[in-house]
Amino acid sequence: MTSFRTLLLGGVALVLLAPPALAQTAPAQQTPPPPASQPAPAEPAEETDEDGEAEVEAEAEAEEATALGVVEVTGRATDVRTSIDSVSYSLADDLQAATGTLAEALRNIPSVEVDPDGNISLRGDANVTILVDGRPSTQFNGPSRGQMVLQIPASQYARIEVMTNPSAAYSPEGSGGVINLISRPNAVRQGNTTTGSVRANVGDAGRWNLGGNVAHVIGKTTLTADVGVRHDGFLQEIERQRTRFDAGSGQFLESRQTQEVDGASDVVFVRLAAEHNLDDRTQLVGELRHTDVESLAEAVDLYEADDALGGIAAAYRRDSSGGFLGQFSGATARVLRRFDDAGHEWSNEVRFDRNRFTFGFDTVVDQQTPPAPLFYEEVENRNRQDILGITSAYVRPMADGGRLRLGYELQALDVALDNAFSRGPAPGLLVPDPLVSNEFHVDQAVHALYATWEKPFGEKLSAQFGLRLEQANIDLDQVTTNIQSSNDYFRAYPTLHLSYTLSEGQTLRGSYSRRIQRPGPQELNPFLTYQDNLNYRSGNPDLLPQETDSFELSWQKRVQQTFYQATLYHRDTRDAFTQVTTDIGGGVFLTRPENLGSSRSSGIELVANGALHPTLRYNASINAFRQEIDAAGIPGAADREGESVSGRLTLNWQPTPDDFLQVSGIWSGDQLLAQGVRETAQLVNLGYRRKLNRDWSLQVTVRDLFDEFGATSTLETPTFTDRTSQTFGGRAAYIGVTWSFGSGQRRPEQFDFSAPTTGG
Repeated sequence: MTSFRTLLLGGVALVLLAPPALAQTAPAQQTPPPPASQPAPAEPAEETDEDGEAEVEAEAEAEEATALGVVEVTGRATDVRTSIDSVSYSLADDLQAATGTLAEALRNIPSVEVDPDGNISLRGDANVTILVDGRPSTQFNGPSRGQMVLQIPASQYARIEVMTNPSAAYSPEGSGGVINLISRPNAVRQGNTTTGSVRANVGDAGRWNLGGNVAHVIGKTTLTADVGVRHDGFLQEIERQRTRFDAGSGQFLESRQTQEVDGASDVVFVRLAAEHNLDDRTQLVGELRHTDVESLAEAVDLYEADDALGGIAAAYRRDSSGGFLGQFSGATARVLRRFDDAGHEWSNEVRFDRNRFTFGFDTVVDQQTPPAPLFYEEVENRNRQDILGITSAYVRPMADGGRLRLGYELQALDVALDNAFSRGPAPGLLVPDPLVSNEFHVDQAVHALYATWEKPFGEKLSAQFGLRLEQANIDLDQVTTNIQSSNDYFRAYPTLHLSYTLSEGQTLRGSYSRRIQRPGPQELNPFLTYQDNLNYRSGNPDLLPQETDSFELSWQKRVQQTFYQATLYHRDTRDAFTQVTTDIGGGVFLTRPENLGSSRSSGIELVANGALHPTLRYNASINAFRQEIDAAGIPGAADREGESVSGRLTLNWQPTPDDFLQVSGIWSGDQLLAQGVRETAQLVNLGYRRKLNRDWSLQVTVRDLFDEFGATSTLETPTFTDRTSQTFGGRAAYIGVTWSFGSGQRRPEQFDFSAPTTGG
C-alpha cells in the first residue's frame, strides 16, 4: 500500500527542488498579476473576454481614483465574463446569495442544477468537480458534498465560474465539468489601512446567520479574515409507494411509507490568510481554514404493507434522532515568483486538508403488525479523510502573442470508512450486525503532468492545445475481511479550444476534451451500508472509471452590458455510472453503483443577460437535451431515450438608485435513469435590497415562495416499482443588514446601487 507519509515528504521535496519548467497552473494566475506592492486579486483575471478586458482595466483605474477621493464610480461592471474555456457569473446581484447557502447561489447559474439533497449536476450530468479559487476543495468533493452545499453560506463567494469543457490545466476528474467558486475579494490596496464588512440576517422559524470579513495592510503584508456563523431549520416530508411481485400469490403487493424530518443545522466557518511580498517579484501566501457543521433532526417513519388477501401484512413506527457532524480543516502555503510584468511566472503550492465527519442516528422501532416488543437501533458511519495536494506552475508568454503553460500536480487521498450498526432489545443491550458493520480503507495517488499552448493565428483565430498525462495508483483494503486489492492505470487526456472573432463583440468558439470520473471510496466498498430497515446501499469493487468525450460549439455576442450565448454540445460516455436498485427479499431494497454500457447526451443551451428597460434587467437560460442510455447487462434496467428541458429566469428591477427588487424562477425537466425517471421540479425566490447610506444596506429575501420545491423519482422493473417523493419544506424568509467599514479603498460590488443608466 502506498505510504501517505512517503507521498507527503516526496511531494514537498519535489516542490522545493523542481525547476521552473515543471508546473501546474493555479488557474487563477494565468494572466499578469498586479505589481508586488498590491495583493493579487481573488478573481482570476483570465475570466475577462475580448470585450471585457478593456472594461476591467477601466474599472481598476476608476477604483484607484475612488480610493484617492477624486471621483465616485457609478458604472456597472460585467455580469458575465468569458474566456476560451470558461464562463463566470457574478453573485453580487443575487440577493439569495446574500442570505442563503451555496445551493441557492448555484441554482441561479446557467448549466447548474441542485436537487433538495444538495446533489449538483451540469447539464444533467451529476459527475461534477468543484474548485475554490481554482484549487481542489475536498469538502465539496466526496460523500459530504451534499451536506456542505446545503449548509455553507454563499456570501463568501463573489463569482461562480463554469467550465463544461476545461483545458488540460485542470484535472479531468468530473465528466460533467468543473465549477470554480471564486471567493469574495476583501483585500485593501492602499497603505496601512483596514477594510471589511459585517452581515447579519434573521429569518423565520428561528433561522439566522452572521458573517464578516476584514483585511488589514501593514507595509508589504496583507492579513485577511473571513468568519461566518449560520443556523437553519428544516422540515422535510418523504412519501414512498412500492409494489413488489409476490411469487407465492402471483400478485403485485403494495407498501406505503411516510417520513417527516424536523431538524436544525449549525455551521461555523473561519478562514485566515496572510500575503507577504518579499520583493517586487516574490510573494508568499499562507491560509488556514476550518468549517464545523452540525445538522441534527428528529424523524418519524410510518410503514405498512399489504398482504395477498387485502389486509395489512406488516406495519411499524420508527422514531429516530441524529444526523450529520463534520469538521473540515485545511492549510495552504504558496510561493509565487514573477520574472516580468508580462505574465511570466512560476508558482509552487502545498495544500493539506483533514476532514472528519459522521452520519449517525438512534432509532426506536415499534413493530405494530405483527405485534412485537420495542427494539432499538444505532447507526454510526464515520469517514476520515486526509488529502495532500502539491502543484508547481510555470507560465511563459511567447513572442508571437501565445502562451505556454507547463504543470505538475499530485493529489493524494487517504480515506478510512468505519461503518457500524447495532440493534437490540434495549439501549444498553445492542449487538453489532456483522452484515453492515465494517472498516474499509482507500489510498489513492494521482500524479499529473500537463502542457497547454495558446497561440493566435492572425487577428481573428486563436487556439489552445492541451495534453494531460495522469498516473493513478489506487490501493483498497477491506480491513474487516483482510482482503486487499489495487488498481493502477495510466491515461492521456487531450483538449482543444478554438476561438474565432466574427465581428466586434461576436465570437465563435469550439472545444473538445476527454474527461474521467473515478469511483469514490464509498463506491468501491462491497459491504452493505444501513439506510433504514427497508433500504441498504453498497459499493462495487469492480466499478470501472467512466470516460467521456465532450464536444462543444458556441456562439457568443456582447453589446455593452448585454450578453448572448448559444451552445451546441455532445457527450459520449463509456462505462457510465448508474445507481441500480434490486429487491433482495422481504421488502428490502439494495442500491449499488454499476457501469452502463454507454450513455450519450446531445443538446443546446441558450443564455441571455441584458436589459429590458433602463431600470429592468434579466438573466435567462434554457437547456434542452436528448439522452440515450445503453443499459445492457443491468438487472431490471432497459435501454432508454428521451428529451428534457430545464431553465431559469431572473428579473432585477431598480426603480430608484437605492432600491433593488429581484424575482427568480427555476425549473428542471424530467431526467432519465437506468431504471426510471426523475421528475420535474420548480422553485421561485424573491428579494429586496435598500441602500440606507454609503456603508449600510438592508435586504429582505424569501426562498421557495410557494413551498413546493422537491424531488420525485420513479423506478420501474419487471418485479417491482418504486415512487419516492421528497418535499424540501424549504420556504424561508430573511431580513438583515450589511455594514461596510474601513479607511481604505474597497473593491466595489457588482450591484453598486448606482442611478439607472439611460441606455440598455
